[in-house]
Amino acid sequence: MSTEKFDLIVIGGGPAGHKAAIQAAKVGKRVLLTDLQQAVGGECVHRGTIPSKTLRETALSLWSTSKLAPKLFESSMAGGVKVESLMRNLDSVRDAHARFMSAQLERNGITRWRGRAKFHSEHEISVRGPELSDRVAYGERILIATGSRPRRPDNIPVDHEHILDSDSILSLIYLPSSLTVIGSGVIACEFATVFAALGVDVTIIDKYERPLAFMDPELIDCFLESFKSMGGTFLPKREIEKVAWDGLSAVETTLESGEVIRSEKMFVAQGRIACVNDLNLEVAGVEVSNRGTVVVDKFCQSSAPHVYAAGDAIGPPALAAASMEQGRRAALHAFDLPAPEESSTLPIGIYTIPEMASVGMSEEQAIAEHGSAVVGRSKFEELARGQICGDVGGMLKLVADPSGKQLLGAHIVGHGATELIHVAQMAIQAGTTIDVFVDSIFNFPTMAEGYRVAAIKIVQARPAQIRRAG
Repeated sequence: MSTEKFDLIVIGGGPAGHKAAIQAAKVGKRVLLTDLQQAVGGECVHRGTIPSKTLRETALSLWSTSKLAPKLFESSMAGGVKVESLMRNLDSVRDAHARFMSAQLERNGITRWRGRAKFHSEHEISVRGPELSDRVAYGERILIATGSRPRRPDNIPVDHEHILDSDSILSLIYLPSSLTVIGSGVIACEFATVFAALGVDVTIIDKYERPLAFMDPELIDCFLESFKSMGGTFLPKREIEKVAWDGLSAVETTLESGEVIRSEKMFVAQGRIACVNDLNLEVAGVEVSNRGTVVVDKFCQSSAPHVYAAGDAIGPPALAAASMEQGRRAALHAFDLPAPEESSTLPIGIYTIPEMASVGMSEEQAIAEHGSAVVGRSKFEELARGQICGDVGGMLKLVADPSGKQLLGAHIVGHGATELIHVAQMAIQAGTTIDVFVDSIFNFPTMAEGYRVAAIKIVQARPAQIRRAG
């Protein structure tokens, strides 16, 4: 069996692998990308981000319309609507993105092999193709970007028909009348609010006190209030004793407290597991953590110096944007090129309804690092655009240093949050002062005006001596 030689072998064609392959090719390296799927994009394009956000866009439109014209539009459609009909443009969106990614690979001269890859030796990868044929490639550098799969708890029998996970939730034929969601992380909350916005009776059950605990508590308060207004229920600090399909019409969830929750369907979203077990990593001397992720340094380099890993394979934050940057940074470092360190201004975007976003320090982090912080808030009900679009429950929160001069962080919940957050991201990276937001002119009416409103409140809250000096 002949062995082809490459400067970089990338295992996995999702956001991390794709970006790493492109970066290496652009600096003149010979690159091989292997992937199980015929089309590139990984879970993100084919079963994750793109499909779920396509469904969300429909749900958001219907929910927004029902808020603006409650007497003219009925948002409850549970029981009679085909889920497929709510994602009419999914195929075109998914195919267009996959074509774009494939064209990038071809344009940069990247070799692609389809099949299941694993380490054959320290530097060799064997790839078993769809017809069970094997090929071996040698790589000076190797990047693992194999993504993740849903974690299946031992006490919940996922059958992909009545009890679903993120691999099967979008395969539903009809919109259920009720849905129990197990977990309160990003995937759980995103799907919970999408289905609630479509009129489904949704109950979130979790062992923790609050959902999305890594986000600003004030944002979560707004999120929970909105979820409740959509008819959703959040049951915190609950432990599950048993889950079973009753054989007729409902999934029964028995809690340790004795409570029994019945719903037509269940969605289990209790985290994801890195897909690295079948890679034969021990052959290359790659260390794996007790959580099943590849152990890497700040440049995504593993315990084997020639092997890198990025994306879900290395664990949180497990965001597409972060994965892309990790892949790019790994490829640069692998070939001794200047590589940026991990950014402290990585934005977080959560596509719940309403959406949430965050960048930089939280109020608690700012206080811990600087001793205190000055905070300004802009409620969307204060903005004309908020009133126009019916989003009066949203909020933009700015966190400044103790002087009230330097922007340290921003946290947004509501209409356009994942877009608005980039204004704060650029401001933090540029070292912009709070006064810039006060002195700048924003289009009227816009949600971006919230930056000026929040900044003015920070200026008003500054220590007296700093106000006099200003």
